[in-house]
Formats: sequence, C-alpha cells, structure tokens
Amino acid sequence: MSDTPFGFGLPPEEPEDGDDGKKKGSEGGGQGGQGPANPFGGFGGLPGGSGGPGGPGGGDNPFAAMFGSLNPNDLGAAFQQLGQMLSYEGGPVNWDMAKDIARQTVSQGTADGTKDSSVSPGERSAVEEAVRLADLWLDGVTSMPSGAATSVAWSRAEWVEATLPAWKQLVDPVAERVGAAMGDVLPEEMQAMAGPLLGMMRSMGGAMFGQQIGQAVGVLAGEVVGSTDIGLPLGPAGKAALLPVNIEAFGKDLGVEKNEVRLYLALREAAHQRLFAHVPWLRSHLFGAVEGYARGIQVDTSKLEDVVGQLDPSHPEQLQEALQQGMFQPEDTPAQKAALARLETALALVEGWVDAVVHEAAKPRLTSADALRETLRRRRASGGPAEQTFATLIGLELRPRRLRDAARLWASLTDARGVDGRDALWEHPDMLPTADDLDDPDGFVHREQLDFSELDKMLGEAAGGGDKPNLTKDDEEGDSDK
Repeated sequence: MSDTPFGFGLPPEEPEDGDDGKKKGSEGGGQGGQGPANPFGGFGGLPGGSGGPGGPGGGDNPFAAMFGSLNPNDLGAAFQQLGQMLSYEGGPVNWDMAKDIARQTVSQGTADGTKDSSVSPGERSAVEEAVRLADLWLDGVTSMPSGAATSVAWSRAEWVEATLPAWKQLVDPVAERVGAAMGDVLPEEMQAMAGPLLGMMRSMGGAMFGQQIGQAVGVLAGEVVGSTDIGLPLGPAGKAALLPVNIEAFGKDLGVEKNEVRLYLALREAAHQRLFAHVPWLRSHLFGAVEGYARGIQVDTSKLEDVVGQLDPSHPEQLQEALQQGMFQPEDTPAQKAALARLETALALVEGWVDAVVHEAAKPRLTSADALRETLRRRRASGGPAEQTFATLIGLELRPRRLRDAARLWASLTDARGVDGRDALWEHPDMLPTADDLDDPDGFVHREQLDFSELDKMLGEAAGGGDKPNLTKDDEEGDSDK
C-alpha cells in the first residue's frame, strides 16, 4: 500500500525536485504542478483561508477560520465557491472540479518552467511520421497487426481532456467506498435525522476527491509522453498519441538525438495500441482487477472522524501529516491478496511484453536503443510520475521488479517458441504466465501449454447447431454395423 492514501494525499514529490520541489509544494501556488498543500483544497483555496483571525485556534470552528479574514470583496467569491461544493449532486467524485483543477495545474507549467503550448503543424507531422515508421518496424517483431487507426499529437491540456473518462472508471470504485465511510463518522443517534447533513458530506467528499484527482492528473500531464504510460489504455481506442512538449523535456539531458527519442517512444505507444486492440478481453481484465482490488479496501473510519472533526484550513500541514499516516488498508483475505496479485501481474505482463517487443524492433535500428530502454526502466524503478500518481489514486504501488521479470520471460518465449508462439498466449487469460511463473520463467517457457483452439471450435459448432464431432459420428456408424 502507498503511504499516501487515495484521494487525500498530494501527488508525491519528484525525486529530482529535491528541497526546492518541496518548498514550491508548500507555498500553495501551482509552480511545479504541486499546488496547495491543503488536501481539502476546496477549503484551503478560498480567499483568505490561510491566515487572519480565523487562523490559530480555529479548529473548533473551521468556518471561522475559513471566512474570518475575508474582506467584503472576497466574501462573495468565497461563498460562491462553497456553494459550488455543496450543490454538487453527482457521483462520488466531482469530475467537473477535477477537470477544472487539472487544467489549471497544467496552465501553471512544470517545475523546470516548461509551459503547455498548442501543437504546431510541424510537431503533428513529426508524430504522425514517427508512429507510421514505428508500426512498420513492429510488423517484423509481433504477429499482432497495427492497432492505431489514427495518430495524434496532444498538448498537455488535450491529454487531460482525452483521459478523464478512463480516470473516472479507475477512481470511482474507491471513491464510492470512501463516500459511504464519510456518512459513518456521524454518531449513530444522529444518522436518522442527518439526511441533509449526509448529503452535504457527500458533496464535500466529491469536491475533495475532485480537487485531489484533478491535482494529480494535472501533474501527470506535465510528465507523460503518450496515452499508455501507466500500462493502461487511458486514451480513446485505436488512437496512438504522443505529447511533443513532454518528449522534448524527456530527452533534454539524455544526449540522444531528438528524432531517436521520439521514435523510441512512438514504438512503445504503437506496441501498447496493438496489444489493447487485438486482445479484446485485456482492457476489461485490467480495469476489473482495479475494481476488484478497490472492493477489498477498508476505510479507517475513526481516523476519518478525527480528520473531519479537526478540520482547520489555516493549518493544512497538520492535516496533511495526519492523513499521510494512512487511512486505507487492504483486507487481509485470500480474495484481496488474489486481486492484488492479479492486478500487479497483469500490468507487469503488459509492460514486459511492450518492453521486449520494442527492444527487438529498436535494437538493430537505433544506436541509443539500450540507453533509452534503461532510462525508462530506471524511471519506473525510482518511482516515476506515472507510478507515483497511480499509487496516489488507488493506493497501490507497482513493484518494478515484476516488470523486468516479465520482460525477460517474454524474451525467453520469443527464443523458444518464436513470435507467433509468444503472442498466441494472449488469446486467453488462462494461458498467460502467473506471478509464480515470473519467479520461474524457464519453467513456464518449457512447460507444455494448453491448446484452446480445438475446444473453442467444438463449442462454437455446438452452439451453432453444426455437425457433431467426428468421434460421435464414427461411434454411430460402428453401432449400426453390429
């Protein structure tokens, strides 16, 4: 489990930011994409909410802390924002707020001073050419045909817009559990008469989740290079996407030619697109694993009760420290452990296959293939932005060791069974390696595999009312001769 719980913790500091990054994150501004330190951002972001007469000692009356220092000109804006929070009547996350905050975070730029910008015609053409060439190279190293019907170059803001539907599918299951827990913090004798209050708490919860998710997605938009950086299909199906402004930042200090960096990243994006396009069960398998894991998360209602009761927007750092102790714990049951293993293994297999296939395509053609591969692997191993945001949003940290193990297993399968034999394992989820197989790749590579093709054919014929299998027909003929 991540130390920073879903929905409340800020996106983790980037390793390269050091003390400077932490300083920026604590100033309440958006420089570096860190945003305000107050996890209840809907409160802390109000005008005058960080000081004034409602400051110290305001824990007993958070609204006094919130409005005590407002001048008349700010009061209307404060009540308007509070009204927007309390009038929300949607699902567990206020996605309109999440979208707005993500766009605001993007507009503020990243820690290195890079601002978002519209994609130029030249950048768009370069991305289209890179994806086209990447697909040609991949044709020789995988039996799966191209999965990208189109290729696009996105700005950071466009990435936010395009990926929000996928984030909604990922985040809502966990947020629903937390929303239900927020109602449980009320004393039992109050719950019968607390209908309006429960509604207000749900609205506040939706706003809090919206603020945090928007913040995290906005930070991630400043780092990702495509639509599949976390191993999940975040963008529209069949659309290979790259972000030129982030590719430029990614390759800035690598000492590698810009065209090679773009092409290597296009290979990764195009490989992901092939996998998700031609393995029809894979998307639902991955998102179902996330949902299954979320169902087993328990909420520490006593800690949530303490946090809500001590809400003081003028002292956000104290609230942040309390929340970072961890509010969400997985159930210690076989079902929850199985859900966790299923999710980790599935994501590792996707990333491992992409890593192996891309390396096979790039190695003979790009002089920097080895260096770029290792750079991306280290980015993962050091807790890169994709993994950190994923951990923040659903409370799960992927184990980088699994990714390397999976890449080695797929490479060994290529050597032992060829491209077709390797890719045939994606035909059915029961044919894929398990977590134990990642520990013993040689055992899996040389194990006799089940062939589902004949069984599927027989079942299809039976369902369609076709001829009986030959064995039955021969038996009938044999009986008639007796």
